[in-house]
Amino acid sequence: MKLRDLIKISRIREVFTSQKKLAKKSVPEASHATLPPAPHGFAYLFETFPSFTQTFCFREVNEMLNQGLRFPIFAMWLQENDSPQNFPAQLEGLTTYFPKDIRRWVKKSGPEKRAEIRSLQVWLEGHWGRDKKRAEEVTWIRPILEKIGVRHVHAHFAGVAARTAYWLKKTAGIRYSFTAHANDFWVNSDKKHLDDLIGEAEFVIMETDFSVNWLATRFPSYRDRIHRVYNGISLDRFVRKRAASHPPRILSIGRYIEKKGFFDLIKACAILKDEAFECLIVGQGALENDLKKEVRAAGLEGKVLIVGPKTENEIADLLSSASIFVLACKTASDGGMDNLPTVIVEAMTASVPVVSTHVAGIPEMVIHGETGYLVAEGDCNALASSLRTLLRNPQTAIKMGERGRIVAQSKFDISATVSSLRSLFTRYGALR
Repeated sequence: MKLRDLIKISRIREVFTSQKKLAKKSVPEASHATLPPAPHGFAYLFETFPSFTQTFCFREVNEMLNQGLRFPIFAMWLQENDSPQNFPAQLEGLTTYFPKDIRRWVKKSGPEKRAEIRSLQVWLEGHWGRDKKRAEEVTWIRPILEKIGVRHVHAHFAGVAARTAYWLKKTAGIRYSFTAHANDFWVNSDKKHLDDLIGEAEFVIMETDFSVNWLATRFPSYRDRIHRVYNGISLDRFVRKRAASHPPRILSIGRYIEKKGFFDLIKACAILKDEAFECLIVGQGALENDLKKEVRAAGLEGKVLIVGPKTENEIADLLSSASIFVLACKTASDGGMDNLPTVIVEAMTASVPVVSTHVAGIPEMVIHGETGYLVAEGDCNALASSLRTLLRNPQTAIKMGERGRIVAQSKFDISATVSSLRSLFTRYGALR
């Protein structure tokens, strides 16, 4: 870093230090009447929490609590109008949210605080370009973290929360790490400043060996701080409770977006039109109406159903009677793709055979010919052929599903995956 940048950081830290006495007397507006404890000097920092589409986040946090750790959770906002979800009861009331309208908080702050924010905004814009809101967020949360003794924050996604953590380190010396997932580093528009985020992080978690190698190839000097920890689930959460439905049910679950490959699945179902089955596509998203139109155009009404979002309990029930789970993942036009789709792990844990594609980390989940089948992305004929094989050979499907649960037990048991994560937190000094 250039000398003038170091001088600017030093001056900003001096400004922040001068605010510490004020912070002890008057804690910034928060959703909690009292500050949360941080006995390990550690906190989670999320963009939004909890979230219907990010089950892997609340499962990780919940298991950390199950393993005896206690920590505050901070989130920039609560997802409003989110789909119903079965969040663990012990997570209720643990999250401190940033002011809903942080600009309003800024306006209500005194002139000294507004001058501090403006000074930081000018410096941030000179270093990264326009990132105005991060200055407001950093200025709000910094005194809280310092007051409760947080020395390390962990974020999910190489996005807004990780950028806020980056500036917390630059301006207040609070260390950070983050877990990257998929589009947050694969999509071109989201890769801005990824080098900075990794370079200042104590360590980075990736979901798969595929993504570890992808990132390490592009940033070889950071290879030693990039680690793989699979997302985990509770093995008793998704189990086979009853026999597969009749006619056989093909189940697919995910956001209604391009990379999930639902249009390819509908085309494959059209090829299989004469087979006995029903196909349920569960989820939500911008492409819902387009998917329904595609079903009508293919003459599959009543056979392929776009059923909308379901709670975790409802998904567990659907998986319990599914004959086949399919997720026809593909690379989207913006470069986005799935990395380790959690729903595939859920299907494997429920002893359902999986049909998917050779995309990113999916081959680390599905063993072709043993737990299901993998086909080339976009190959609707191969997708249909794999589905037909399982539909016509139910005993093969059952055996593959049973093998899938064994693989899930060995790789994705959340008690083991979170233990691996805790080991990294300990190794890098994130836990006091």
